[in-house]
Amino acid sequence: MFTGIIEAVGVIEKIEENGSNIDFTLSCPFTDELKIDQSLAHNGCCLTVVKTEGTQYVVTAIHETLEKTSLGKWKTGTVVSLERCMKMDGRLDGHIVQGHVDHTGEVVSIENKDGSYFITISYDGQGDFVTVPQGSITVNGISLTVAKSKENSFSVAIIPYTWEFTNMKHLTTGDQVNLEFDIIGKYIARLINKQNVNKYI
Repeated sequence: MFTGIIEAVGVIEKIEENGSNIDFTLSCPFTDELKIDQSLAHNGCCLTVVKTEGTQYVVTAIHETLEKTSLGKWKTGTVVSLERCMKMDGRLDGHIVQGHVDHTGEVVSIENKDGSYFITISYDGQGDFVTVPQGSITVNGISLTVAKSKENSFSVAIIPYTWEFTNMKHLTTGDQVNLEFDIIGKYIARLINKQNVNKYI
């Protein structure tokens, strides 16, 4: 489990095909603290550390993960937001994040609001995915508050600190981002949809 509070950014150093999977080699500030089999969220996608060597470590993304997330578009030099799993005795500063990407979205616009940034993202509306104003959303692993919510799109406001210390500042219009919708909202949406279906059975 994660909180959506980014610890650091990492850099993709090498990409190697491994059958239908891909091995990503990254460098990050806390590589020396990582252990084999440790869970680490990469742009919101939970991946397992399979190797560490010096300042670099390796994670493997299976075919299904590559299909459902933006990982298949990573290139050497891509900057990735990183978060280690939360400690049970720590504060939940963001919100409950599973590290399971629900969907990818597309950056529609990025507006500079005199130091802060207003980003609008669209997504395919199929499934139990909803946003509400002042609700929580995870974008590339970052816990954010929804500023505006529309059908199949939403906007978030990014404070200067988040812009500077995550990979948000590398986004451009048209980029694909990983989305994890609020777990409570997903359960409620599923229950409501199920009740509506049962009315006609």
